Amino acid sequence: MTLSPQESADRDFDAERFQLEVVAGCRPVVLRGLIADWPVVRAARESPARLKDYLSGLDVGGRVEAYLGNPEIAGKYYYAPDYKGFNFERRMMTLAEALRVMVDSLDRVDAPSIYVGSVPTGDSLPGFASSNPMPLLAPGVGPRIWLGTRSNVSCHHDTFDNLACVIAGRRRFTLFAPDLIGKLYVGPIDNTMAGAPVSLAASADGPQDGDFPLFEEIRDQALRVELEAGDALYLPKLWWHKVESLAPVNGLINYWWDAFSAGPDAPYASMLLSMIAIAERPPAERQAWKAFFEHYVFRTRGHPLAHLPPEQHGLLGPLKPENYARIRARVMHMLRGG
Repeated sequence: MTLSPQESADRDFDAERFQLEVVAGCRPVVLRGLIADWPVVRAARESPARLKDYLSGLDVGGRVEAYLGNPEIAGKYYYAPDYKGFNFERRMMTLAEALRVMVDSLDRVDAPSIYVGSVPTGDSLPGFASSNPMPLLAPGVGPRIWLGTRSNVSCHHDTFDNLACVIAGRRRFTLFAPDLIGKLYVGPIDNTMAGAPVSLAASADGPQDGDFPLFEEIRDQALRVELEAGDALYLPKLWWHKVESLAPVNGLINYWWDAFSAGPDAPYASMLLSMIAIAERPPAERQAWKAFFEHYVFRTRGHPLAHLPPEQHGLLGPLKPENYARIRARVMHMLRGG
């Protein structure tokens, strides 16, 4: 049985409804037809050449990093067999040049695959955001563009909330919940293809002869969905996702933001600091710190000072308007050796 994310065909979301009815659930949600009226989607529906012309008309000539792969990798950008290098070439070119390679490849069976990802449109396509608006998010959350031929991007996670909008072609998403991380066989966090660590097991094609036995226990827990041009997917932070681009030319716009941020500090930074402070201490001490994290941070049994009047909560009171700055100042003082 194939599991699928929740879907909505409602195109009348405003920012408040989107936050309350979609984002607050911290679960993937497909928003069918959300951006169907965007000019870039209409151009892509005409033809890949029309998409190229539309985007080239906005391009200011900035150089972007492109991945190019030999035909034999079939668009699967991945590690080399020794896990030290990669099976593709990185090359700098303008966005217009990359688009030309994509369109020119349509009639060539021996053409290399090409993939351009995470390009801020404000830098390369400065008129894009105003012509293709996203009213569900704050104005400061800018779009990024992803373009390419058929590809298979390894299963990875983001540390921000993600609204992924298909503008051209078709994409298949395979999703795994964050709490499955222990059975995903995650690769290095510092030797990566594009910044995020990948699941070696979920990125593989089919069973791997016992290489990833724990993954076989959760393979059927994946959520799978295909998105057409005009559709969007809300993907909460830390959800693992493999993305397959299925058409000869594909395009996606995404937005990254922290939907629940109380300030400038990111949870991932806290995790890295905890790694150097806790990860290699004796097991019994790690268990003790785990209990304290559960009590003070994850609060699985409620507020740690619920037995006291709110005016006695001190630093454990509401983060805003004062406690966030007070705790941050204390942490920075401790990190400086104070």
